[in-house]
Amino acid sequence: MKKHIYESGQATTEYALVLLAAAVIALLVIAWATNGEGASRIGDMFNQVFDNIMGRAQSFG
Repeated sequence: MKKHIYESGQATTEYALVLLAAAVIALLVIAWATNGEGASRIGDMFNQVFDNIMGRAQSFG
């Protein structure tokens, strides 16, 4: 079956819109993470993950 020109153009447009939406979401997450509560929450999360890993490593030794 032959593709029409508008179908490939539509796919390109949809792809561009998905990339644009992903970029906007990424910027919002970065803004949240660098200002206000986001930075402390991310720091707390990394501390919990690190403490969990260290606790498991110590249980083996």
